[in-house]
Amino acid sequence: MASTITTLSRIKPPLFTRLMAKMVSNPVWLRGPAWEEGRLSEKIPSSLLLLFLSRNISFSRSFVVVAKSPFVAPPQPQKNTLLSPTMSHLSEDEDDVSLASRARRKTPVSYLESDSDEDIPMSKHSKQSPNTSDTSVTSSNASKKTPKKSSKRPKIEDSSDDEEKVLPKKKAKKPATTKKKTAGSSSSTKVKKEPKVKKETKAKIEETKSSKKLKKEDSNDEPGEEGEEDEYKWWENEDMNDEIKWNTLEHNGVMFPPAYEALPKKVKLIYDGQPVVLPLEAEEVAGFFGAMVETDHAKNPVFQKNFFRDFLEVLDAAGGTKNGIKIKDFAKCDWSKIYQHYEEKKEQRKALSSAEKKEIKLKKDEEEAPFKFCMFNGRKEQVGNFRVEPPGLFRGRGSHPKTGTLKKRIYPEDITINIGKEAKIPEPPAAHKWAEVRHDNTGGWLAMWKENVLGGTKYVRLAANSSLKGMSDFKKFEKARELKNHIEVIRRDYYVNLSSKMMYDRQLATATYLIDVLALRAGGEKGDDEADTVGCCSLRYEHITLQPPNTVIFDFLGKDSIRFYQEKEVDKQVFKNLKIFKKPPKGVGDQLFDRIEPSLLNKHLQNYMPGLTAKVFRTYNASKTMQDLLKNIPNEGSINEKLVKFNAANREVAILCNHQRSVTKGHAASVAKIDDKINEMRWQKLRLKKIMLMVDSKLKKKLGADYFAEIGSIDEPTQNTIIEMYIDREKDRLTKKFHRDNDRLKMEEKPTKPPSELKEVMQKYDKLRTMYLKEAKTGKIAKSEIEDKNHDVEKLQKQVTKIEERIATTSLQLKDKKDNATVSLGTSKINYIDPRLSVMFSKKYNVPIEKLFTKTLRDKFKWAIESADENWEF
Repeated sequence: MASTITTLSRIKPPLFTRLMAKMVSNPVWLRGPAWEEGRLSEKIPSSLLLLFLSRNISFSRSFVVVAKSPFVAPPQPQKNTLLSPTMSHLSEDEDDVSLASRARRKTPVSYLESDSDEDIPMSKHSKQSPNTSDTSVTSSNASKKTPKKSSKRPKIEDSSDDEEKVLPKKKAKKPATTKKKTAGSSSSTKVKKEPKVKKETKAKIEETKSSKKLKKEDSNDEPGEEGEEDEYKWWENEDMNDEIKWNTLEHNGVMFPPAYEALPKKVKLIYDGQPVVLPLEAEEVAGFFGAMVETDHAKNPVFQKNFFRDFLEVLDAAGGTKNGIKIKDFAKCDWSKIYQHYEEKKEQRKALSSAEKKEIKLKKDEEEAPFKFCMFNGRKEQVGNFRVEPPGLFRGRGSHPKTGTLKKRIYPEDITINIGKEAKIPEPPAAHKWAEVRHDNTGGWLAMWKENVLGGTKYVRLAANSSLKGMSDFKKFEKARELKNHIEVIRRDYYVNLSSKMMYDRQLATATYLIDVLALRAGGEKGDDEADTVGCCSLRYEHITLQPPNTVIFDFLGKDSIRFYQEKEVDKQVFKNLKIFKKPPKGVGDQLFDRIEPSLLNKHLQNYMPGLTAKVFRTYNASKTMQDLLKNIPNEGSINEKLVKFNAANREVAILCNHQRSVTKGHAASVAKIDDKINEMRWQKLRLKKIMLMVDSKLKKKLGADYFAEIGSIDEPTQNTIIEMYIDREKDRLTKKFHRDNDRLKMEEKPTKPPSELKEVMQKYDKLRTMYLKEAKTGKIAKSEIEDKNHDVEKLQKQVTKIEERIATTSLQLKDKKDNATVSLGTSKINYIDPRLSVMFSKKYNVPIEKLFTKTLRDKFKWAIESADENWEF
């Protein structure tokens, strides 16, 4: 190879020969000759490299190779080629970068002097000899001064620039000659003309350069500071270690709630008609109840009992009241003064100007900034619940026996910090210390403490959009996908065991059937101080009713005290088994499945598949059901029509998983608001049609009587209501905008708008109100309305069409809202349905992903959005 290769650039022939031989002979060591930051980085396949050598193709910005063979390289296309940054050194159409373009670059000079076979580092700051020939000199400069010959290599450009480059037109090369010319000779001063580049292209190149520069600068940010970083796509990494969560971890601890502010002296708890002076600790607890005295929780006798017990304990520990009043009876306590105080504070916050609210938010963001992010394995990751939960009263879900219990304030002495060994331990608040500092890299938590109400452990973890949480979700759904390879065997076995002579096997098979077919949770034992919620294994005698031939009525409280009530037809053998499980002497309070428990069930399931639990069945069945339902949706209609069908499928899954909810308080008002919106659009549409007839009375014949048949379908009282609501809303909107604009102008220290401007606008709307009400009474549009506005029939007809489309869309939204009143779509969509199914639907049916996932969910499921396509299957 040495006899047929000549280098015309920075590489010495002996080194180049060995370099090429190693690249071609050893495919593992296929390192390209594009040096970046002092080391070989880019890969070139050996086959492509040999092609370059055989065809006399040059490598720009690296080295130039020509064959000493008699043939002439074939002519290249006479066109400018714009290459992508990653492929610029692999194009067959590429020639040496023009000298003029090199002259504009200001990258550091580098030389290659070593003959070593190893990867060759290249100095970024090598100094150029004053005698070295500069190939970037222009013809005008070269004619003035001709540099001397030098044995050193010419100036070589650093290949760290990855921006797109416009390459010069390529011409067929003549066979290489032995005659050499210096850079200073007349022939060497002929510089290739750089191709003309459009201004837009230049602008894009400059923008790319500057953005890359910014990214490079931001990558050097200090830990905890926000900045642009290379995105870590963990889902493209096959190695996901389940045991070791991190190698390095740095964070700033947790954010504590503010200290309690004492109530004004005039605000007191009244006991038996007398004001009570409470110590600060007891006053804080009294404030918790006083602030919520009008809520449903505070009216709950269990809530009141638990609160009053804890309140008296705090009061006794603080030495009793300061004015000697003994508090013994809850019924004699008057919390109205405290409630009124907190309501006034609430109203004051609402009355703040937008500028004041913005200032408060900026201050809050500034306080939170140090705790929002951590350095996790050298990457900046967002922290989830970095705030320590403030003290308050426990509410609980459903009929929780501990509702109203005092949640005590958490101090640093209660908190264990988890952090890397080499990292700086965050400073606790003054005069405090952490309970413990650990370096547990098998746990993905940053801090933890025990709460006093349920005795559970609270953890500070990474946010939902973090790599750690994303990996957890990914593994969960992949485990559910794996179940499809075993589900038939599992079902075959439990159908056989439904008739087993062993009661243990029969109960195990029946429980597995219920978990698989009805998507029941496994269930577990509950203590006396916990809500009476049950699952499959903890079902009791009273939770099922049997109706021959094979109908079972399930009625019990599931997770979060949500009632599970379903009538289901089951397999005849399952019905028979349940009848046996209820056989006397069993009665109310006795367990149906008295031979098994969740741990035994999960242990049995893991014989079929590692890591298989009852919960995996719920994820599998939810995702499989969703996929089957989505397949039945025709790819037709508007986006909103497709969205309604998607939500209908989601609702089926939610019902399967019993993701029910009670109708919210604001549901009726929300539905009424949408109804009013539809009525208002109908009124606007009918008014436009009236105007069309006044402009052209012959339209009835042209468009047909049916087009105008609905005119008069809204009676006068309904029109009056619509008009009043419309005018009031518009006036309110414009008033808020006026004050918002003035707040902004004040901040910018500019003259504000005078009140007369707002008054003038309000008067215009008052006139509109009068005109519209008159139209509703007479049924006719005022002639002045027609004369003042030069109406065009075609434009009016287009407006009518747009309003009709809006009515159709809003009607679909209303139907969706009514259908979902008692179903929680979010729980199943977020936790049980594989998000890649939603992404598949989005891409296949051309429904924007924003319609399916909120911004928070798009961040959380970025791995799914980027990894699934329109053909993805669960």
